[in-house]
Amino acid sequence: MGGNRPKTLSARYGWFALAILFVVALFNYVDRSILSIMQVALKRDLGLTDTELGSLTGLSFAIFYTTGALPVAWLADRIARKYVLTAALAIWTLMTAASSLATGFVSLSACRIGVAVGEAGCVPASHSLISDYFPRQKRALAMAVWGLSMPLGGMLGVYLGGQLTAAIGWRGAFAAIGLGGLVLAPLVALFLKEPQRGRFDGASGVKGRSVWASLAILWRFRSFRYLCLAEGLQAWGQTAMQAWNAPFYSRLHHMPLAHIAAALSLIIGLSGAAGTFLGGALANSLARRDVRWFMRIPAIAAVLTAPFALLQYLTPSLTLSLAAAIVPAAMVNVYMAPANAMSQSLVPADMRAFTSAMLVLVVNVIGLGLGPVSIGALSDVLAHHYGLGAASLRWALPTVAIPATVSALLFLLSSLYLPRELSPLHRAEAEPANERPQPIATGSSHPRAAASRP
Repeated sequence: MGGNRPKTLSARYGWFALAILFVVALFNYVDRSILSIMQVALKRDLGLTDTELGSLTGLSFAIFYTTGALPVAWLADRIARKYVLTAALAIWTLMTAASSLATGFVSLSACRIGVAVGEAGCVPASHSLISDYFPRQKRALAMAVWGLSMPLGGMLGVYLGGQLTAAIGWRGAFAAIGLGGLVLAPLVALFLKEPQRGRFDGASGVKGRSVWASLAILWRFRSFRYLCLAEGLQAWGQTAMQAWNAPFYSRLHHMPLAHIAAALSLIIGLSGAAGTFLGGALANSLARRDVRWFMRIPAIAAVLTAPFALLQYLTPSLTLSLAAAIVPAAMVNVYMAPANAMSQSLVPADMRAFTSAMLVLVVNVIGLGLGPVSIGALSDVLAHHYGLGAASLRWALPTVAIPATVSALLFLLSSLYLPRELSPLHRAEAEPANERPQPIATGSSHPRAAASRP
């Protein structure tokens, strides 16, 4: 079942397909997040610096993750997305397992680059598929359900990574988690059906347009420009906190690795899931009356992130620090569902994977690329040049409040343009006639229907 030809699918199957996509994304975030809990062991066994650890969890991963997303998205806008997703899953899980063979920074970086290249295909293909499994009025909720994979995957990654590292070492943990995910790849190819592209938006059967034409269309949406920058700055703080929370509690509060894994997995998983679902549910409700709520909701969440992040890292009390960590862990995930649903509804159906890839590129260059490594570099400077030693992380991590605050302003700026830019008239104006894809001949007596826009 689930061949290459597009299927006419029931609403019930849409939820089944969403469950498959959720599990795939769960492994995506498990494989990505396990490194953060292994940092203490990796620093000890491989002699890595904080800057190198920050690069492994941030910059080197982000460069290849973001550059890989665009060609994979171009492919996903043209061939069956289920096969793009299957291949991506096989690559990143295999390279996770290969990380168990690393002997130093260079070899571990090479493996993490392989993970990044594979994971680059997950988000664009999944977002495009979800938009063809669900109509516009249900997309925010569907994106919220799918988005739960990020905090829950982060929770499982931290918990399993911590427990397995404590039990069988970091090499065994990489091998077990990577090979476990690899088994899923053939099942995705077998059970995931390819939906008709743009079937809810009157754009079925259109051919994909050029990269430059797609970029020209995206540039005309000011709401999208501000959204990219806002998400990037929000991700800066999010990835920095996720990458450095485990070393922070180990160095500053002397928590055992197993205790850190248990505490952070619960905070990341439960709070993150609550924030993700809250963002989707609120957007599903409030944006029906005023589409500006798509961006107002993330703005409010970003404002709430900053003060609690400061409290988390500056208080000497371990109990208060862990309690304060609950709020940022929830708030940094609120933006995902409304932002993704808005961006997918903004653009033509045949460039949705490309749009997701552009978000991935900008968000991860700013967030994943700069977040972890900036904290690591600042920590090294504070430790070696100002004599702070292990306390350097206590003063480096509070800087995450700065990008969070700026992102709130950018989300609000994006919201100002949504009423006009989400209208069908504006989207038609944003797409020049000579750049519109032509409908594939289907024998229909109404060829324009295939190329219409939502």
